[in-house]
Amino acid sequence: MAVVRTPEDFEAGLARFLYERSEEGRAVRVGEKETSEQAAIIERHSDLFSREQHDALREAEAAGAGEERERLFRLSEAAAGGLIVLELADESDRLENAILAARIDFRGESLPLRSAQAQLAVLDDYAARDELGDLAADVSARFNCDRYELLRRGEELDAELSGDPDPVHRSAERKAVDLQALSAALGEAALRQLPSWEPLRERWADRILGEARDPEPASYHVSYLRRMSPLAALYAKERSVPVCLETLAALGFDLAANGRIRLDLDDRPQKSPRACVIASDPPSVVHLITRAQGGLHDYQAFLHEAGHALHYAGCDPELPYTFRRLSRDHALTEIYSFLLESITREPGWHTAHFELSDAEDAERAEAARFLEVLLFRRYAAKLEYELELWRDFEHATDHAEAYAEKLRAAVGFRYRPDGYLADMDGDFYSADYLRAWIRTAQLRTHLRARIGEDWWRRPETGELLRDLFAEGTRPTSEEIADRIGYDPLDTEPLLDELVPA
Repeated sequence: MAVVRTPEDFEAGLARFLYERSEEGRAVRVGEKETSEQAAIIERHSDLFSREQHDALREAEAAGAGEERERLFRLSEAAAGGLIVLELADESDRLENAILAARIDFRGESLPLRSAQAQLAVLDDYAARDELGDLAADVSARFNCDRYELLRRGEELDAELSGDPDPVHRSAERKAVDLQALSAALGEAALRQLPSWEPLRERWADRILGEARDPEPASYHVSYLRRMSPLAALYAKERSVPVCLETLAALGFDLAANGRIRLDLDDRPQKSPRACVIASDPPSVVHLITRAQGGLHDYQAFLHEAGHALHYAGCDPELPYTFRRLSRDHALTEIYSFLLESITREPGWHTAHFELSDAEDAERAEAARFLEVLLFRRYAAKLEYELELWRDFEHATDHAEAYAEKLRAAVGFRYRPDGYLADMDGDFYSADYLRAWIRTAQLRTHLRARIGEDWWRRPETGELLRDLFAEGTRPTSEEIADRIGYDPLDTEPLLDELVPA
């Protein structure tokens, strides 16, 4: 018979389990290990996760009230998530290890799949990017059957444990947000922004990809665009860390001296090209991981991840573990990441750090805005696609063409239909990003009114953020909107920033 723990004992055990999982995931992600052993960790802690434990936590939640009920809700969700992970651990490890082992032969060189994906950002030859992109996409697509099977089994288990067979409704309940209303509001914003997007895209696609580019380039070129590769000499990777540390210091944050944040900035062949933060045990153990390649994106990625790292490392250590580590979703912490990343779009930031003229500064700020609009439009289209897919998940392959078409229409780049599963984060993370985009624009408007146009280099901003960080993961994104006087779906501040005056 399964041992059923009290909520407090379960929370303590969960903390140990998540720490081990996070550290293992970090080692694989940064290329220190070439095989994942998550299944072994899950087996060691398997006594945490049983249907009886999950039922007991749900019963305690139903009897709770106020903040305690919220804590118990998050613990019961973690128990359900752990059960799903336990059931799928072997298959997940097999898929992860197969992807790590996958290699691509490109012009006489054998590359790991992740290295090939990273190289797309730095490969200057347009035709070579097309060639390497196709090769990487071909290899990635071989794993689609395994990806789908994992998603299908996870969905079945989640439906069983939650008692809700509708994945869209289930996720909306967890996030406490109307996903359909969110998608509609963002779709309207993207439509209003379209007239200014098209000339902006053409100008910067010509500038970065060259006028001989395809009218609709393949999506492989997006990482090269994000790096602003022809302008990369200005954004040398050797300067990215010092400049970002100076940027944060102006707000009163000494990241290098923060003993809670552990920086991993090394370049390894198997290191994922995607920057991230892994909060193994907030606030005491928080990893900030980047893989610099030169270009503006290095600076944006570092500042983005610094927002996550400062949030988790800045939470009150006296908070219950649940409110330091667990959240309903990721929309809250993404606010702080988007806010710090947005500094690269501020008039004066380029001048302050790169000794540019006012005209050059304005041009680089526009480049940063171009990248922001590109990503916003992409994620708005992803959310629309993912809502359609999950409403009809049994026929997921039927939606591959819709994935490619929606993204192409949104951003003007060609996406391969067979990328429809690899390009999908779990549990509508796209919705969390988009809520954070709305909230960040609202918060930036609030900061300009309260602190001034130069909020991005004022210690008063850091003081305000410290107060928010101390609350850990307890508030929701929508609560932050309410505090600063905005409706959660008010996209006007966002449109003010995405559409030029």
